[in-house]
Amino acid sequence: MFDEAVPPSLFAITRAQHLARRIGEEERQDILLAQLVPGMFNCGLQLRTVGIFALRSTFTLLGQDWPKDMLGDGFPDGPKGLIQRLDLAAQQIGTLTEADFAGAEAREIAHQAGDAMITQPGDIYLRLFALPNLWFHLSMAYAIARQQGLPIGKADFDGWHAYAPDFQFVS
Repeated sequence: MFDEAVPPSLFAITRAQHLARRIGEEERQDILLAQLVPGMFNCGLQLRTVGIFALRSTFTLLGQDWPKDMLGDGFPDGPKGLIQRLDLAAQQIGTLTEADFAGAEAREIAHQAGDAMITQPGDIYLRLFALPNLWFHLSMAYAIARQQGLPIGKADFDGWHAYAPDFQFVS
């Protein structure tokens, strides 16, 4: 389960950091406060939650509380602080080894999903709850940034795609 949990979590963190960097480069800190719809997390909280779900996708799977250091004070405001928080999450995940994940797929994970209390085997928890939530929050941050006019594209989301600067899917 190490390969299913750690690399995707670290990759998502790098993509969240990239989006935060792009927001900083464009000097558009206002984007961090924007929401896709009222009542939803703003872009900054969506990016921060990527780090939380990266930690939940790994430490919780091991039957451990996820480190909550990235939630504390002492980080600068804006994109720089988000990047530092995400760096801390990546460092914590980076301490994990393949041996830590022995038996993780069968471990019963009791956790909260909104108001629901759920118990799932580790493999189901990771594949159908934790990682989808991690990517959901990254997707929402990307959607908000696009909605707010940040000049980003699919390559900024996944780091793989490449398109010509004037490319459009539809005209």
